[in-house]
Amino acid sequence: MSPRTAEHMTWHQSHHAVDGVMVHPSDGEAWKHFNSMHPHFSAESRNVRLGLCTDRFNPFGSFAAPYSCWPVILTVYNLPPGMCMRPEFMFLSMVIPGPSSPGRNIDVCLRPLIDELTQLWSSGALTYDISRK
Repeated sequence: MSPRTAEHMTWHQSHHAVDGVMVHPSDGEAWKHFNSMHPHFSAESRNVRLGLCTDRFNPFGSFAAPYSCWPVILTVYNLPPGMCMRPEFMFLSMVIPGPSSPGRNIDVCLRPLIDELTQLWSSGALTYDISRK
């Protein structure tokens, strides 16, 4: 990560929300609840907070035979709103192939990713903060 990007990784902590206006997930009740449930994690603003997103699309166009792919994307929520949804900060973690929706079995497809994220949560990963040297 570049020094310029790294300095934005703590934006969520220094950002001051306006009451009743949500411009970033850090303004929401879920973020605050997470902080209260995991004070050791939230005490370090450089700890990476990830969002998991998925949605269906037909890679052959809307007029082709029914088929669906489900990309699973991790987004970095530490970054400011203008950065966290930019493609360079969204990570394609896996693609769940069709021909149809995984439906209730999506948890089976996501299991390897969830296991890896759980291991990362438990063990952590040492990194170097280039912005603070």
